[in-house]
Amino acid sequence: MDPTMLALWRDTLTQAPVLLYGGTLALGLIIGSFLNVVVLRLPVMMEREWRRDCAELAAGDDAAAAAEERFDLIQPPSICLHCGQRIAPWDNIPLLSWLLLRGHCRACGGTIALRYPLIEAGTALLSLLVVWRFGVSVQAVAALVLTWGLIALALIDLDTQLLPDSITQPLLWLGLLLSLAGVFSNSTDAILGALFGFLSLWLVFHGFRLLTGKEGMGRGDFKLLALLGAWLGWQAVPQIILFSAVPGAVVGVALIASGRQQVEQPMPYGPFLAIAGWISLLWGEAITTAYLRFSGLVG
Repeated sequence: MDPTMLALWRDTLTQAPVLLYGGTLALGLIIGSFLNVVVLRLPVMMEREWRRDCAELAAGDDAAAAAEERFDLIQPPSICLHCGQRIAPWDNIPLLSWLLLRGHCRACGGTIALRYPLIEAGTALLSLLVVWRFGVSVQAVAALVLTWGLIALALIDLDTQLLPDSITQPLLWLGLLLSLAGVFSNSTDAILGALFGFLSLWLVFHGFRLLTGKEGMGRGDFKLLALLGAWLGWQAVPQIILFSAVPGAVVGVALIASGRQQVEQPMPYGPFLAIAGWISLLWGEAITTAYLRFSGLVG
């Protein structure tokens, strides 16, 4: 696009906050609706791919794969989980349709889970915070992409204790690519951040396994922290570990004490990493500066 046109758009949006923030909220609702689909379908797609791979290894052909109907983020169309009725486009408007239908299916009256509008509204609000923090800039666009990816990863991990490579790997490479332009960090810091992020949890994982004979976390957590390091640089990794480990430990102890979690039962760590990484993305430098001033290390 012509740089002059880009500058015009930037100036227009900057001078019209209602348009900027209203458009961000609308976009966030649409992306949140799409994330609902990703969170529900991507784990199923992964499971089907694993089954196809196993079938090919066992039978030596892909007959099993050919017999399956198409299932991805587009097909089949969305349906009511209670009656199987296809959801009409006018009943699938983010947040608004849920409110107008009062949380029930038009066809059968079955309850539509509250999590769907909450994810849509939450995505919109987080998107608004990103644009408020970075303004009309390349940083804002990049931060929106990372925010949406972290929402999907956190929710999938909560549901299935999986952190799909199909999300973490593209985001990691995107973070490294952005470092070439110095969007959030320079290339050296980004590469070291990815390395430091991966190795720090990798060492914890293997150290815990050597001491206990058990696996203390999933390997997807290594990749998630690596991608956050690639985006924010190695300097952010200790902060993200601290901001995720302490709340994670507190929540884990609280759940065990309340009887809602067993000691041997695994608890997803990805959501804590995602939240900590998002906080560092928006306010990491400000938090570090405030801490250094409070501790007297800087004037």
